[in-house]
Amino acid sequence: MPVDRELPTPEAADLLALTREIADAELAPKAARYEREERFPREVFRTLGEAGLLGLPFAEEVGGGGQPYAVYLQVVEELAARWASVALGVSVHTLACSPIANHGTEAQRRDLLPEMVGGSLLGAYSLSEAHAGSDVASMRAAATRTEDGWVARGEKAWVTHGGHADFYSTFLRTPDDGPRGISCFHLTPDLAGFSAAKPEEKMGLTGSTTSAIRLDDVPVPADRLVGEPGKGMAIALGALDSGRLGVSAVAVGLAQSALDVAVRYAVEREAFGRPIAEHQGVSFLLADMAAAVESARATYLVAARRKDAGKPFSRQASIAKLVATDAAMKVTTDAVQVLGGAGYTRDHPAERYMREAKVMQIFEGTNQIQRMVIGRHLTSEAVPPAG
Repeated sequence: MPVDRELPTPEAADLLALTREIADAELAPKAARYEREERFPREVFRTLGEAGLLGLPFAEEVGGGGQPYAVYLQVVEELAARWASVALGVSVHTLACSPIANHGTEAQRRDLLPEMVGGSLLGAYSLSEAHAGSDVASMRAAATRTEDGWVARGEKAWVTHGGHADFYSTFLRTPDDGPRGISCFHLTPDLAGFSAAKPEEKMGLTGSTTSAIRLDDVPVPADRLVGEPGKGMAIALGALDSGRLGVSAVAVGLAQSALDVAVRYAVEREAFGRPIAEHQGVSFLLADMAAAVESARATYLVAARRKDAGKPFSRQASIAKLVATDAAMKVTTDAVQVLGGAGYTRDHPAERYMREAKVMQIFEGTNQIQRMVIGRHLTSEAVPPAG
């Protein structure tokens, strides 16, 4: 069912209407087949790019859409309601553009950013390693200085769009900057020694390719360093706050679709002479699902509006990611329950939604990490009692 949204401008309302039109025409008809075939939908991203949907939160002067984050996230949610893999890809692309948008040199912003946010290119974000997921500081892939730039060696793991992306925002240890020094680099797959491993065989989101990236003595030009040397950790963590909001929006869109499927089925399916939606056991379940979806949506919008207002939003982003992804897991599981045996078959999308929801609790920082982040914020912000 259509989501009743409060949008700040008529332009934003038109943008959401355009998003729904494109999503219904280009995403929804392909999602189940592409996921079943584990097929990466590069042409769908080109369509979204041509429509201006791959650069919405970035400034108009660099080719972006100049939209508030709260509007951009609702676009992501609408895409996720039709196809979570594609919506996740939009969020990852935004994450990949953010280092240059926020920390790049004037030349990088002028020469690289317009094409990145303009829709013709697709980005990836290379932060994790096989042994360094939540513990980012333990990464081993490194870049060492040379006379004319850097040489990169090592392997990055769990890279969304790995092997398909046109550029990779990549974080590497830079030993010259101290034992914990990490720097950010703008890498492209045409660099010698850059390669993608075989895609991971995943439980869900199989239309979104995930693979390791191998760096075998990759020569990196000096102008590919993003931000100050050794300051990559701050760049990465700052971008992840925004990325967690993207995952929150994807989770809400997925949960909304699961709720819609469950409601339609419950209205049409009869048991004991009436639709199962009229039985209290099912109607209460649907009510709890609806409450979870709307609560999660409100939570990510609160965080996004803080970001738009220039206020700190790290704690709120972690809360949104925790609430939204836990809600998606519960709502999709309950949708399978409402459909009963039918929900366990591939004749209905509920089982796919349930598989896709699981990873939402894991990437962009596991929900256990989000609880740690929230707890640390609370204790650091605590005001000692007077006297």
